[in-house]
Amino acid sequence: MAFSAEFDRYPLTGRFLAGRLRHDLTDAEKTELEQLVVRTSTLEDGERLIARGDACEWSTILIDGFVLRTLDSGERRYAVSFHVPGDFVDLHCFALKRLDHNIDCVGRATIGQVPHSAITRVMAERPHLARLFWFSTLLDAAMHREWIMKLEQLTAPKRIAHVFAEIWRRLDMVGLGYPDGFETPLRQTDIAEMCGATAIHTNRALADLRRNGLADFQRGKVRIADRRKLEAYADFDPAYLYSDGALALRKTA
Repeated sequence: MAFSAEFDRYPLTGRFLAGRLRHDLTDAEKTELEQLVVRTSTLEDGERLIARGDACEWSTILIDGFVLRTLDSGERRYAVSFHVPGDFVDLHCFALKRLDHNIDCVGRATIGQVPHSAITRVMAERPHLARLFWFSTLLDAAMHREWIMKLEQLTAPKRIAHVFAEIWRRLDMVGLGYPDGFETPLRQTDIAEMCGATAIHTNRALADLRRNGLADFQRGKVRIADRRKLEAYADFDPAYLYSDGALALRKTA
């Protein structure tokens, strides 16, 4: 994909389904999708875009930045998934109206808001685009299933390695990865919340990854010398991302 040309033409939605089924969108559908965004705003680090139980009349596409889906339990927060630019972070709100989790910003994030009334019109008049919206929510479900399995299977260092491998792949899809890793606003506390580990165990796990030459996490930069080595260590198979491998989407929807 010619990322720069696509983003120049569609600055608000040009990363939607990039690396998956964006090739299946017609120019008319891309234009309509861009026009669905009626308002943009920038949120600061730590802002909660949506709290559990909030009534929603719009859905949000992440234009720039990084957000987490989180659950609060007692005094602890648990991060159950993350989103990168191009993702609809709460398309579930269209059907559910209220989420059972929170959407929290990590670092500064720019978002675009799409009214549910506009999505209703898409459902009625643009069935193919509506199906792609549905597909994007199913991707979230596929990633949730993988996280649940890996949380049970892997040790803390391997869970962190798996998270790093997934972030790198997903940023690559939208043109934001680097040959030797990626940049992220995630802090060590966020990584702990994503992996169900304590701060102490996370610190030790990151040290293990660095010592073994698998990944070096320093001040928001993750540098990885050997992608295959990291992915093998994490037992990471990117097929569940529906971009590469046996489940890659090569045909139209």
